[in-house]
Amino acid sequence: MLPGLPSERQEGHQSSRQRHRSAKTMRLSSGWTILLYLLLHGGATVCTVKKLGSNPGRFANATLVRLAEFLSAGYKKGVRPVKDWRTSTIVAIDLMVYSILNVDEKNQVLTTYVWYRQSWTDEFLVWNPEDFDEVKQLSMPTANVWVPDILINEFVDVGKSPDIPYVYVTHEGLVQNYKPIQVVTACTLNIYNFPFDVQKCSLTFQSWLHTIDDINITLMRSPEKLRDDKSVFMNQGEWELLHILSNYKIFSVDNDDYYAEMKFHVVIRRRPLFYTVNLLLPSIFLMVMDIVGFYLPPDSGERVSFKITLLLGYSVFLIIVSDTLPATAIGTPLI
Repeated sequence: MLPGLPSERQEGHQSSRQRHRSAKTMRLSSGWTILLYLLLHGGATVCTVKKLGSNPGRFANATLVRLAEFLSAGYKKGVRPVKDWRTSTIVAIDLMVYSILNVDEKNQVLTTYVWYRQSWTDEFLVWNPEDFDEVKQLSMPTANVWVPDILINEFVDVGKSPDIPYVYVTHEGLVQNYKPIQVVTACTLNIYNFPFDVQKCSLTFQSWLHTIDDINITLMRSPEKLRDDKSVFMNQGEWELLHILSNYKIFSVDNDDYYAEMKFHVVIRRRPLFYTVNLLLPSIFLMVMDIVGFYLPPDSGERVSFKITLLLGYSVFLIIVSDTLPATAIGTPLI
């Protein structure tokens, strides 16, 4: 029995070594498992963060973004927005005078500040509101849509107009382009009845290139409402807005191509109170004093000195009047 003892001890040592190796192997496998889990979980977290930070994640529920992408897909802003090229694009325009900034009689120039509105139908900007959370109106950049080339013929200078970079588009394709414009236009001014004169200046809107077969112009409101509308006129200066007349006409340059134009006649009247107090009353006083001077005795020296004083008053008054009266080469005011 004694010789068997060493073999039992060796078997005990081998079994303890195997248990130690198996425990070490289990610890290593657990460590690799934890490391692999961390790598997989971290990669999934990074992918999730990247997905949330990308554009589809931010705009996934944005209805306006989906609608804008739907309308801009394949849209050509350089082509007139009609499906049938024989169809004419009807542009409705409207004009409201906000202020009379300056009337230059010498250079025959009128400067006004107007609110200009135009609308037309774009057949390529149509959508179903039920597909986009009942959105029936959308604002879009003006540079991304087709805009008619309607200008004012009487333009002589570019005014300081604010830039409105957006237009409204309805689900039926109606495009609304509203903007304020500072208009500097040529106008024939007649100052014969100064300071009780009434001036009539025209603003002619027409397409610079397109004929009536491509672009036609109409009024957004009735001529009666346009004539008497003074709701936005805020100027309380020298000039008063009476009314705005409208006139539609078709003309041709070479009897081949016909163009449509809409002409607005802005009728303004000068407020004469300032000139009545500072110009008419002093002149009437001088004339009355001149007539009274004839009743003085001829043999008295006071009559001559009185007439000389009146002549001096006339000279000074003429210098003041020359700065007040409008200077023009067409005619002289009756006053």
